Amino acid sequence: MEYLSTTREFAVDLARSVRPLLRQHFRAPLDVMLKEDLSPVTIADREVETVLRAAIRDTFPEHAQLGEELGGDIGEGWSWVVDPIDGTKSFICGVPLFGTLIALLHGGVPKLGVIDMPILEECWVGDSKATTWNGKLVSTSGCEEIGRARLFATSPDIFAGADQEAYERVSSAVALRRYGGDCYLYGLLASGCCDLVIEADLKLYDVMALVPVVEGSGGVITDWDGQALRQGFDGRVVAAATPALHRTALDLLNARA
Repeated sequence: MEYLSTTREFAVDLARSVRPLLRQHFRAPLDVMLKEDLSPVTIADREVETVLRAAIRDTFPEHAQLGEELGGDIGEGWSWVVDPIDGTKSFICGVPLFGTLIALLHGGVPKLGVIDMPILEECWVGDSKATTWNGKLVSTSGCEEIGRARLFATSPDIFAGADQEAYERVSSAVALRRYGGDCYLYGLLASGCCDLVIEADLKLYDVMALVPVVEGSGGVITDWDGQALRQGFDGRVVAAATPALHRTALDLLNARA
């Protein structure tokens, strides 16, 4: 725990250190390029990841690194996983609901996670035992009933075929649903502002920082089969305020007509 305390302070300072760079590029003219998977990327994504990785390498040269833009891998010991701009589509559209994700793993298991919203100046930090928002302890809503739940997803476009049908089974049972937000949604869940997040087509660097934040606030986050999010997961994620709500969501996602 002492080691995590030290790295926690480092990770928070690191996330905040790139806020000025992100603000400099936000709502400024940018060339938007498409990667091989047709997802957008900008110079800001690459500049920020370069800064993050250099700081990690200088401070923890023995740690492995994985990032969205510059690659890398997860080692058997300590590893950092970073996403410089989670929500690049929001970023390039001038929407402030994008964040920087920083995760520390040991043996492939997320131990520390940071969700930093540079424009909103909000920062969630979790270590699976406790989660803070701007330094204050937070917890999930405690919602256990699907009919009272507030559901979020980044976009309806991420669901197709059987996944869309599964998502609709859940969304038709909740009290309300909203779209948009990327990593911000998981911070809102940790703070008790929503109760359920369901997504698909996510990558490892999208989720590793989310796990300690959600778990540390009392929530549950897994894939759609109820398995822990680890290297090789299939991209589908369900996060819930309580174990009871999580079980109900899994049952609906995996129901057969």
